[in-house]
Amino acid sequence: MAPHFSKWDYPKEVVLPTDAQLHLVEKGDTLWDLGNKYLSNPYAWPKIWEQNKWVKDPHWIYPGDPLTIPAVRVVGGAGAPPRAGDDVLNLQPDRSLTPKPAVPEWAYTFQDFIQLPYLVPEGAEAHLAALKALKIVDSDNPVRQNLGDGDRIYLDGGQDRGVKEGTRMIILKVAARKIPHPDDARGWGSVGDVMQQCGVVRILKVNPKGSIALIEKSMDGIEVGDHLAEYAEPANIPLRLRKDIAEPIPMGKTVGKVIYSRENHESFSGGDLVIIDKGIKDGLAVGNVLLSIREVTWNVNNSTEKTNRYLGQLMVVRDGENFSTCRILRSVEEMHVGDIVTR
Repeated sequence: MAPHFSKWDYPKEVVLPTDAQLHLVEKGDTLWDLGNKYLSNPYAWPKIWEQNKWVKDPHWIYPGDPLTIPAVRVVGGAGAPPRAGDDVLNLQPDRSLTPKPAVPEWAYTFQDFIQLPYLVPEGAEAHLAALKALKIVDSDNPVRQNLGDGDRIYLDGGQDRGVKEGTRMIILKVAARKIPHPDDARGWGSVGDVMQQCGVVRILKVNPKGSIALIEKSMDGIEVGDHLAEYAEPANIPLRLRKDIAEPIPMGKTVGKVIYSRENHESFSGGDLVIIDKGIKDGLAVGNVLLSIREVTWNVNNSTEKTNRYLGQLMVVRDGENFSTCRILRSVEEMHVGDIVTR
């Protein structure tokens, strides 16, 4: 294998099992994507990981890493062409590739973590100061505005700020400033600024007053002027869905509203990340599943009738004192800022 940067002790020579394939990781590859490409099933990515035990963490694979892709079994009789994914769906019990229990569906994963928005009522500058965040002051691609995986960046802190080589940090950018509450029709008030996590870097070298870092994974364009804060490895949260969705939905103990969606989209649905105006003080915690509803009114004989209709389910994935970030697990129609959430 050609020498290249990798956190892992990748094999320098690869001997492929019968019918297996070799894949050299390219920029942007994930095991999830490779499971879909080679096995026609993204949830089959653990099969690839099992074949490459030198990869210690499936979140991190690096351009140039050699991955052994398990063989795709031919089914359908003599002369039948192979069908991608048949080894995942049609394994026989007496084969060495006996299928394991189905991989769980996740409500929240690493990919969600590195594109997570959250609200800071105190404002972006005060929040970054409290975090003692570092600032990106330059890059090795000065002609490019948007940086991504594999780019080197230069930071405004080093030994003087306690930075240590080999540590990881999360990249933060200001996504929106002074957003209004949806009930504030005139937009005269503000609930705060929105910060967004957009990537992870690893510190390569620390100097007395500056550091060099490598962007290991990004989910958004990273720019000079963005900031870095302490990184904590996220945990996957298994999917849990509620079944109490008979309309009309009764209002629970906690009733709030969606106040922002990632990238400020006007409409959003399953898989999107949103911010709501309820948090720890309202009894919410990470893992709570909320129902999203929309009120419906109509006139009958000069009076107004009200009900609601079900829109979908959301899980709290980051809790704050008065605001929380949620991931939409399921939706039956598009949601909008101002829609109601209830526990």
